[in-house]
Amino acid sequence: MLKILVTGANGQLGSELHKLSLHYPQFKFVFADRKALPLDDLDNINNILNKIGPDLIVNAGAYTAVDKAESEKELADAVNNLAVRGIAKWAAQNEAKVIHVSTDYVFDGTSKTPRSETHATAPINWYGETKLRGEQALLHYLPESIIIRTSWVYSEFGANFVKTMLLLMKENDSISVVKDQIGSPTSATDLAKVLMAIIGSEKWKSGIFHYSNIGEISWYDFAKAIRDFSGISCDVQGVTSEQYPTLAQRPKYSLLNKSKIQDSYSIVIPHWKDSLENLLRDHVVDKNII
Repeated sequence: MLKILVTGANGQLGSELHKLSLHYPQFKFVFADRKALPLDDLDNINNILNKIGPDLIVNAGAYTAVDKAESEKELADAVNNLAVRGIAKWAAQNEAKVIHVSTDYVFDGTSKTPRSETHATAPINWYGETKLRGEQALLHYLPESIIIRTSWVYSEFGANFVKTMLLLMKENDSISVVKDQIGSPTSATDLAKVLMAIIGSEKWKSGIFHYSNIGEISWYDFAKAIRDFSGISCDVQGVTSEQYPTLAQRPKYSLLNKSKIQDSYSIVIPHWKDSLENLLRDHVVDKNII
């Protein structure tokens, strides 16, 4: 029986994988949260992996506080880069496979067309830099691994844009949201299904893949859709990135080209509107999401 270790078990993707694992009794899952496998404890990663002995590692754990990473550079690099290197080395020595989740922030956002896996990387913030270093370390020590870059992830679990907007809209009559950053949201539910489709398939095609939901949208339009689908009355105003400065610079255009993962694994990708509506219908109505 294939033993699958999922890091970042309490995060958005880890939590979705935990829910989904009930439908895969043919696999043995081990879900490790920060306490069970602290990715910043570099000296102990080997020991923990030796005890678990996974055949496949899904590295869903990451340091994702984009702005905070600018001041916590060592911690962000430890989790997003050095821990990935340690995982890759262990996997290479123990004939294990790795699926690693990365980000659209490895790009600079200057493109006018969706980025493919072969486009040059050039992160503009420290978070993106550490994630890129993690990708490079993994491919160096374990070239046959799979890396999936994604963007704008949200779910019923953890902290994310959708839940933040719902809270702000309920507390305020009017909010302002950046309108000049373009990308595509990603339902963690959909992403988890893609990972399990890859794991459950009989083919292992290594390399870098891009995955997000279908569609192109700004954060501003995404916020308006959240408002409209949830039935909250709130005025949403669009502002520029210059009007809403953050510690870490964000890419202006981070749309990902998903054709490679679609062709390689016969993946059908839902539109962001459908996935968002499903989440809000299932959880906002039941008051479970916030």
